[in-house]
Amino acid sequence: MDSISSKAKSAGPWNKGRLVGQKLPLKLREIWAIRIRLQLSARVRDLALFNLAIDSKLRGCDLVSLRLKDISQGRSIFHRAIVMQRKTGRPVQFEITDQTRQSVLAWIERRQLSGSQYLFPSRVSESPHLSTRQYARIVTRWVESIGLDATAYGTHSMRRTKATLIYRRTKNLRAVQLLLGHTKLESTVRYFGIEVDDALEIAEQTEV
Repeated sequence: MDSISSKAKSAGPWNKGRLVGQKLPLKLREIWAIRIRLQLSARVRDLALFNLAIDSKLRGCDLVSLRLKDISQGRSIFHRAIVMQRKTGRPVQFEITDQTRQSVLAWIERRQLSGSQYLFPSRVSESPHLSTRQYARIVTRWVESIGLDATAYGTHSMRRTKATLIYRRTKNLRAVQLLLGHTKLESTVRYFGIEVDDALEIAEQTEV
């Protein structure tokens, strides 16, 4: 037993030595490429997880620990949901689009989930819900299925995707800050890696 625990300690963090840093968001065509593949292969759980990851913009730890009651009442999926973020301890609200509601409902009915059960139960007996590591492996399968380099993408790609599309269309940092649940606007600026030229372009388009 001691040898096993010492081996686990010596192994270090699971992501040691891997490429870290900002992960790329998915482009619109890539979102649909993954979505269609999941639909055609009847991957009910993965489709629900993918759609909810894109809509919610939640960190992986918050996404995998969602309970049924967080996003629905009985078989009625909310149009908007609110959850408490584990990292900040602050609530964040997100929209659930029609196609996401349909895919989540299909998953709920497939697994016959109810009440306060976790939305994405783990297939590993030791864990009550998907772990962030399991979620990361699932994301890797998604991006590899459409020919993307998995080292450039990760769970934060799911969180950043819709927020990035919103920012590019609106240049509204405050709105994106609220959607991501960041406490400070500076965090949102760093998260998107916005350069000075971007900031100047926004300023030039703002009449005062």
